[in-house]
Amino acid sequence: MSAIIAITNQKGGVGKTTTAVNLSSYLAGFGYKVLLIDFDPQGNATSGLGVEEIEEGKDLFDMFFGRVTLQQIVRPTVVPLLSVAPSSRDLVGVEIELGKTPGRELILKSQIQLLHEEYDFILIDCPPSSGLLSLNAMGAAGQVMIPMQAEYYALEGLSALLETISFVQETFNPELSILGVFVTMYDGRTNLSKQVLDEVTEHFGELTFKTLIPRTVRLSECPSHGLPISMYEPEGVGAKGYESLAKEVVVRVLGDHASESHASESHASESGSLGSSLSGRQVANR
Repeated sequence: MSAIIAITNQKGGVGKTTTAVNLSSYLAGFGYKVLLIDFDPQGNATSGLGVEEIEEGKDLFDMFFGRVTLQQIVRPTVVPLLSVAPSSRDLVGVEIELGKTPGRELILKSQIQLLHEEYDFILIDCPPSSGLLSLNAMGAAGQVMIPMQAEYYALEGLSALLETISFVQETFNPELSILGVFVTMYDGRTNLSKQVLDEVTEHFGELTFKTLIPRTVRLSECPSHGLPISMYEPEGVGAKGYESLAKEVVVRVLGDHASESHASESHASESGSLGSSLSGRQVANR
């Protein structure tokens, strides 16, 4: 079975798409077979992996209405072992067009069930909202990762996000859990970044990832080239940050028995089921 992880925060500009693209590229670089589902109507994760021309009628919008399956729209990317399910601007109208269709929150889950054994990791890049797309992502996922930018008001809207996660747990996905929270756009030279890190660590405790994603212009530049940071500037601080985060994700998903050495390219020849190793943490005060 796949490890299915939704990358979500209802606050915009926190690094969800940057994380989705670069985390998935490093997991693929370790030798895992990875699918990135671009659930943000802006489609930045799709273009950020070098996928530009999407055939009409073959994107996630069409999947919602049964015109195509998820498997039929998956596209290869510039990164070996990494595929993407491309987004569409039409996704903004999904909630209106589906109305109150029964089971609408579980459409993505039903599609993933048809192909999840083909991938070790499935990552979902969520839009900055609590609407139907985010609910579908959480309905399909086993775990969520929450990026928090090292800026003023970093914890703004956090209670709403946790309430959404609790709602999903209580209604249609009781197994959903938080894999972890991590700080993005971190600048160790500023007191503000340090204060935000302290607040996040105090609030989430052991759920806080040790890795800090630094503020660097290179992470902002690479999407315009259709490349992840691992290919754009592999020796830079941004690349090292996401490589470290990917190693932490592997260890958390596979369990305490997994070592960082397990996340190596040699894994490509021995990729197996991750389902029995999945471990998560339920939302506090559920």
